[in-house]
Amino acid sequence: MNVETARGTWSVTWHGLRTVALLELRQRLRSTRWKVALTVWFVAVGGITALTSGALPLYGGGDDAGGMIYTIVVFFVLFLGLLVAPALTAASINGDRNAGTLATLQVTLLTPAEIVFGKLLAAWAAALAFLVVSVPFIVWALLEGGVEPFSIVTTMLMLALVLGVVCAIGLGFSALVSKSSASAVLTYLTIGTLTAVLPVVFGLLVPLTTTQDEVRVWAVPHGFDWAVDERPPECEWRTETEHVWHSERTWWLLAPNPFVVVADAQPLGDPDDQGSPPSGLKDLQYGVRYARTGPSLEMDYCGGLDRAPSPVEEVEPTDAMVWPWGLGLQLLLAGGGVVVAVNRLRIPQRVLPQGTRVA
Repeated sequence: MNVETARGTWSVTWHGLRTVALLELRQRLRSTRWKVALTVWFVAVGGITALTSGALPLYGGGDDAGGMIYTIVVFFVLFLGLLVAPALTAASINGDRNAGTLATLQVTLLTPAEIVFGKLLAAWAAALAFLVVSVPFIVWALLEGGVEPFSIVTTMLMLALVLGVVCAIGLGFSALVSKSSASAVLTYLTIGTLTAVLPVVFGLLVPLTTTQDEVRVWAVPHGFDWAVDERPPECEWRTETEHVWHSERTWWLLAPNPFVVVADAQPLGDPDDQGSPPSGLKDLQYGVRYARTGPSLEMDYCGGLDRAPSPVEEVEPTDAMVWPWGLGLQLLLAGGGVVVAVNRLRIPQRVLPQGTRVA
């Protein structure tokens, strides 16, 4: 009776998890490329932080510059993380299988779940090492002003979760295909879909989600002659049929975007306030929440011509957070990757891809 039959495919112990994770981490620590990658990361993030801190105050200055510096540094760290994280797990399973070392783990007392979660834990720890290297520069940007101190807590937490999701997705593709290059490409395509493709689809759906609706319009009376009548027009309410974009029907396409998840998790503040959240993150946060809120069915076409305050109330963004939906979808993808990886490591495996090396 093998260990999988005795303990179950999904049986996990701390000893087995720790054993696999330490094996993976020791291999990475012995690699020269690991140290080079950390050094390049440190220099890149530091360079961007220094250049941004020196350039932006020349244009805006004050807290405005501080908020934008923080935004640029955080987004740059996330961008680099989305590039590096897939490489940490792209060859985690198929690489070991092609090298003939995976079978050695499979015939031990380790269960498939322990192997997968151990590899995932090691990859996530490696990704977090890159994030830790970035902490001094994120703190530097935080000290530039314009950002509430609590923002760094939510920022680091969301960055860590997103990197873990990417590692899990890459691990699933590493178990699914036999070539490391193919698993890396599939991971990048998945992340690219969440980051770029879905927002493009959101924009392309604007014509399909725009309908002709009856709205209340605050406007000058019909027949008002601008050339003859010199007195200010007296605006009035009337009902008209207008083209209305219903963004509340497609806002969910923006939710799983990693940049949206990080931005929306920041403390919600006044959009006209120079405080929290920082300017760039705040703009993205409010943009997505306005999209979820949907259009107003009242419009002001008078524009203050009657020299009276507009009776049309401004649309306020919804208080409903977007990031839990986005992170939830990301976690579903990550969970799918883990399930695929565990099932692909079950023994005996009845069907193997052509050319797969067993030992």
